[in-house]
Amino acid sequence: MKRFAQFVKETITTIGLALILSLILRVYVVEGRVIPSGSMLPTIQIHDRVLVNKFIYDFTSPKRGDIIVFAPPDSLGAEHDYIKRVIGLPGEIVEIKNGNIYINGKLLEEDYQHVKPDYEYGPVRVPENALFVLGDNRNKSFDSHVWGSWLTLDKVKGKAFLRYWPLDRFSLLP
Repeated sequence: MKRFAQFVKETITTIGLALILSLILRVYVVEGRVIPSGSMLPTIQIHDRVLVNKFIYDFTSPKRGDIIVFAPPDSLGAEHDYIKRVIGLPGEIVEIKNGNIYINGKLLEEDYQHVKPDYEYGPVRVPENALFVLGDNRNKSFDSHVWGSWLTLDKVKGKAFLRYWPLDRFSLLP
C-alpha cells in the first residue's frame, strides 16, 4: 500500500510539473495558432496551424518580411488576433501604386504575394513605434491599407515561424 501511495504522489507531482511547464511555455515562449482566414494565401492556408515565437521581439525588432501575430489596433474593435506580413517599418514611406509597393521610393521585391494590389495607397510615413502590415493575399486582406489607424509595436504578440499542420505542408515560414 505504501508503494502505491508513493506511485500516486510521484505521478501527481509529474503531471502537475508538466502542466505548469506547458503553461509557462505557452504564455511566454511559444504558442500554436489556427489560421482563420485566407488573408495570407498562398503562404498560409485557411485552417493551417502555426507556431508563434512570443519572446523574439523582446530581443530584436520586427523586420520587413516577418509574419507576425498581433492584437489589432483599438480603433477596429476586433476581439481576435490577426496575422500579417511586415511591410513598412517605423519612419519609412510606404506607397502602393500600379500594383507595386514602394518603400522610400524603391520598389519592394516580393515573391510571396498572391496577386498584385489592385488599389492605390499613400505615400504615407509610418509613425515611430508603428508598423505597416499587409496580408499576402493583398486584395482580400483587412490590413493597414484599409484600417485608417496604425499597428503600434506594443500590439505585436510574436513572430509566426513554423507551420506544423497539416503534416504534408510542415515547414518553416519564409
